[in-house]
Amino acid sequence: MKNIIKTIYISLGISLLFTSCNTQLDLAPESSISDANYWKTADQFDAFVSGIHVRFRSHNASFQALGEMRSDIFGTEDNSPSTFTGEATQGLERMWLQNLDMDNTGVSNFGGFYSNIVQLNLLIHKLNATNIVSDANKNYYLGIAHGMRAFYYFHLYRSWGGVVIQTEPVLSIDIANLAKAASPEAEVMTLIKADIDKSESSFGTNYTFRNNKGYWSKAATLMLKAEVSLWNSHRGGGSVDATTALNALNDIKTNIPNLTLLPNYSTVFTAGNKGNNEIIFAIRYVLNEATMGFVASSFVPQSGLISNFYDLNGSRQFNVTTDNWGGLLRAPVRIATYQKFDDNDSRKLSSIQPAFSKKGTGFELVGCFINKFQGEQNAGSRAFTNDYPIYRYADLLLMMAEAKVILGQNPANEINLVRARAYGAKYDASKYAFPNQAKDASPLNAILDERLFEFVFEGKRWYDLRRVGNNYVFANTSLSSNEAFKLLWPIDRNSLTNNRSLVQTAGYPVF
Repeated sequence: MKNIIKTIYISLGISLLFTSCNTQLDLAPESSISDANYWKTADQFDAFVSGIHVRFRSHNASFQALGEMRSDIFGTEDNSPSTFTGEATQGLERMWLQNLDMDNTGVSNFGGFYSNIVQLNLLIHKLNATNIVSDANKNYYLGIAHGMRAFYYFHLYRSWGGVVIQTEPVLSIDIANLAKAASPEAEVMTLIKADIDKSESSFGTNYTFRNNKGYWSKAATLMLKAEVSLWNSHRGGGSVDATTALNALNDIKTNIPNLTLLPNYSTVFTAGNKGNNEIIFAIRYVLNEATMGFVASSFVPQSGLISNFYDLNGSRQFNVTTDNWGGLLRAPVRIATYQKFDDNDSRKLSSIQPAFSKKGTGFELVGCFINKFQGEQNAGSRAFTNDYPIYRYADLLLMMAEAKVILGQNPANEINLVRARAYGAKYDASKYAFPNQAKDASPLNAILDERLFEFVFEGKRWYDLRRVGNNYVFANTSLSSNEAFKLLWPIDRNSLTNNRSLVQTAGYPVF
């Protein structure tokens, strides 16, 4: 927990922190500029706000891991300890096999999130004490800070339950106060709701986007509000929280009318189509500034190994020139996940790449890997420069559908907008429209399936299953009801060592 309490004296904002996404920024001062001689100009506040978004980007791998690595998307095939290319999973398998412990937690140090929480606390404190920043920017930045802090704590809440609450700015290290116990889950949720309210009121009637939707916005806060409200609706909040969620989503639709589904699913994610009309908030990547290093490190294969296989139905052998993924395939997509998609669903091949081996005179499907973020070619190598969506319009529609189901309303319009886009010219309403599929007899299951097809590799599947109820987790993942304590993540040994006031997540071996 030392990293929770440390603070950097503004070096975060000095150079806008345009560093590699793989570089963990140290929480120790690296600049001669101190808190006492910073915060003197509006430009310095602008730089700091840029910096918190860069640090937010550095947590992308944690967002993705916490949001889907324990779900039913990734994994090696039955009775195979390695990937279909022969590459080792190197411990990632513990997440989808649900055998985490304090020495193998999948995500350690609470995702590194406190490193930005302390910066957000500092920004809130300084904004409330300054008259240097224009009122418009001050309110917008407060909206960002409170919204982003709520987003972090919602991740922490869903992953570890009760966690340490730190909302005061820390301007020096107080050894006597390094140890701090986790607060109960109810208090964490109270903070999340309070921050959402403060963010919403700070933005006021300002629905504008900044940095081509690469900055947190009022729309992002309203999406988070809907997500939190749906979570609580399934936990006793019922129609009251579902109504809150629906109102927040309708607020976005009413006040940002140009948001829409793009006609072609795959174009939502292309590196050359950033900030498009479907995006609400995305983590920004730019060539020669930062790339999605976590994609190459775990989710796509080595170029030399994939060249031994063939693409769809064996029609073409992969080659190292055009299929230069240049990665390490530690987390392949399960064949069973790929096969859940209808062949006419454009999201199938836009999200997942199948690989085939020759078998006699035919071909056999032997494995799959993520295909959603293809990056761009640069000097003969692939750079993963796609933006990573946190919220987009398809999410808005499917959350609206979920709220309507809870409220006893008809979700057909929202579900069918998403399905029609997915199938394009092959869309046959009599076959694919809600409620004409067999699974539509259970609207909540239908929505969960639609969200799986729509958001593969966007860090949502595990949270979706967790949101609607434990039984959905047990029915769709390798986690059984006999080990329900594993719905939450264990705390890593290092965090428990550094903060002796922390207690291991209930059910895991005591530290």
